[in-house]
Amino acid sequence: MRRPRGEPGSRAPRPTEGAICAGPGESWSPSPNSMLRVLLSAQASSARLSGLLLLPPVQPYCLGPSKWGDRPPGGGSHVGPVQGLQRLLEQARSPGELLRWLGQNPTKVHAHHYLVALRRLGQLLGSQPRPPPVEQATLQDLSQLIIRNCPSFDIHTIHVCLHLAVLLGFPSDGPLVRALEQERRCRLHSKPPPSPQPVLHGGQRLEAALSCPRFLRHPQQHLIRSLAEARPEELTPQVMVLLAQHLARHRLREPQLLEAIAHFLVVQEAQLNSKVVQKLVLPFGRLNYLPLEEQFMPCLERILAREAGVAPLATVNILMSLCQLRCLPFRALRFVFSPGFINHISGTPHALIMRRYLSLLDTAVELELPGYRGPRLPRRQQVPIFPQPLITDRARCKYSHKDIVAEGLRQLLGEEKYRQDLTVPPGYCTDFLLCVSSSGAVLPVRTQDPFLPYPPRSCPHATQDPAQRVVLTLRERWHFCRDGRVLLGSRALRERHLGLMGYQLLPLPFEELESQRGLPQLKSYLRQKLQALGLRWGPEGG
Repeated sequence: MRRPRGEPGSRAPRPTEGAICAGPGESWSPSPNSMLRVLLSAQASSARLSGLLLLPPVQPYCLGPSKWGDRPPGGGSHVGPVQGLQRLLEQARSPGELLRWLGQNPTKVHAHHYLVALRRLGQLLGSQPRPPPVEQATLQDLSQLIIRNCPSFDIHTIHVCLHLAVLLGFPSDGPLVRALEQERRCRLHSKPPPSPQPVLHGGQRLEAALSCPRFLRHPQQHLIRSLAEARPEELTPQVMVLLAQHLARHRLREPQLLEAIAHFLVVQEAQLNSKVVQKLVLPFGRLNYLPLEEQFMPCLERILAREAGVAPLATVNILMSLCQLRCLPFRALRFVFSPGFINHISGTPHALIMRRYLSLLDTAVELELPGYRGPRLPRRQQVPIFPQPLITDRARCKYSHKDIVAEGLRQLLGEEKYRQDLTVPPGYCTDFLLCVSSSGAVLPVRTQDPFLPYPPRSCPHATQDPAQRVVLTLRERWHFCRDGRVLLGSRALRERHLGLMGYQLLPLPFEELESQRGLPQLKSYLRQKLQALGLRWGPEGG
């Protein structure tokens, strides 16, 4: 007999803060932050944690070709019971209906139907603002059905069933989870642990969470922060690399996690090679964060000295991160600028990108390291550093303020008095560049050399050119670390080097640009910014 559905518009009883699943006879409905509550709960079992973190990504369409055979085209007249059940599962309108199809058709259920059901269940629970409650009795029927059939499942389906059981709140010490765990251990040919309850340590949970595709697409900053409490001995290089990549990719400048990575690097120095170290160091440069760990730089210098000749690209990548932090070690610079190292990389697949990185390092030496007395990159080997706008700017061009700022400058100054996207030596792309006379008049760019000499002259007053170069720099939202006011390392490096070369910078922060309503307000804003620097234009400006 089919069980009656709830009344239209009825809600499931709201669980208490510590509740994970409903009791007998009650309904259970997940809340948006139920995963976080489970992770933070001291009473949450490790099996439930592993299931929530390893939940596979929800696919919006059917499974497609698989080892069980291709799904026949929709609308065909020859749809067998197996394909018919799969279609019913894919079209289920509620979790209760989905689970009833599995429980009421035991002879038609094949192993892969549980994978279809899990993905459809994820769609239902994730797409509705108030998912319908799941009937507890249906879960019990499903439990018995899976237990009877799990000996015929392959290892992939067993994992899927574990995920489903954990998501729906089956107890970790109950018959379903125990039966699936036993089958999983048998398939992996591993010895069962002394305790029937599987144990997932903090590091394993972190690795599972960070490697889950669904988690990578939707970063959860609070979840990451909650997992920072794992003990150092539980962490592995793979875990820390995943964490470092996640922080760098999503611009998360979390001091607690960054310090944990720095401490791990120092403690595990002897076991880490430069290919792993380059990934661990990446977020420090990108997020413009110099750790408080006192042995961070001495440790990196020892690793560079030990591994510089083993992995050239990894060595240069580490130096690029340190360049953004203004912490370049002289010994490593002497090595990468040596003729032997440069000749060695010339014939490698990474020759061009490494020459670009070495050119940037040479620029940093020129502008920021006056005490360096070692070899430098030969002029014939130097290439423009960033000859085009950065990839992130090109990818987000439709969200950028550059076009409206360009129109504002055109109406305010005239097209002949500014240059857009001009690359200045040694290869930095500027947003907008103005040439200004000593009296503050904005000059037509075509009448002036827009470039300042590079390398900079030791005595600027010796030049015959009294004109200043003013660079208007857009500071878009994605130029900063997330939820912070710290410029990303690459942006801070660019502005720092332009300033050291003699360009006067005029930043245009995104908060100010976003507050301008329409072109007239923007023109007024730009006028105030330029006049604050003492600039003049138009008939009174010459």
